[in-house]
Amino acid sequence: MSKKPSTLVNMLLALAVIAVVAAGALAGGYVLTKDAIDKEQQKKSQTAMEQVLPKFQGTTEAVSVQARQGDKNDVTVNLAYNNDGSLFGAAVETYTDKAFGGSFTIMVGFDAEGTIIGTAVVKAAETPGLGDKIKTEKFNGQFAKKQLRPWDVEGGLSVTKDGGQVDAITAATISSRAFCDAVNRAAEAYQKVLNQKGVAQ
Repeated sequence: MSKKPSTLVNMLLALAVIAVVAAGALAGGYVLTKDAIDKEQQKKSQTAMEQVLPKFQGTTEAVSVQARQGDKNDVTVNLAYNNDGSLFGAAVETYTDKAFGGSFTIMVGFDAEGTIIGTAVVKAAETPGLGDKIKTEKFNGQFAKKQLRPWDVEGGLSVTKDGGQVDAITAATISSRAFCDAVNRAAEAYQKVLNQKGVAQ
């Protein structure tokens, strides 16, 4: 029996079947791993919160807010209250879209007066050996004790190349500027939530 010659229709059908099977496999893999990925991300966020609010012992309340008009994503402001109900500060999970690797997420801890307690990287894909130095204490440690209040300080924090107070990472100015952008967005989100809730400052 002679082999049936290939036709364009047969080839297109075969490609369609392969595409459907591949898509199904990808979707199945996503469903199977989504919970594990979400749990790992939550764990990273919790660890970052503990890093930026190291002396906090009270309760938290998470509030999502659009920090700036036109932002694609919300910022999560974890308001931190002392056991007597007074405001301790906040751990703000913020982001930037100005990073060399596209975007990254950081956590910024503030006290009740708007002074930065600390910062920690939650998720980033900056260039190894250059932009990923945003994770080092030498870089992100310099944000501690910086005051972002009054909250409407023109331009917020910026790198020294732009006339600011933050020393940029050598050969990674884009990542350094992006980090400042994320910190400034965190401050704006914090103030917005305090205004919405009428929390005494």
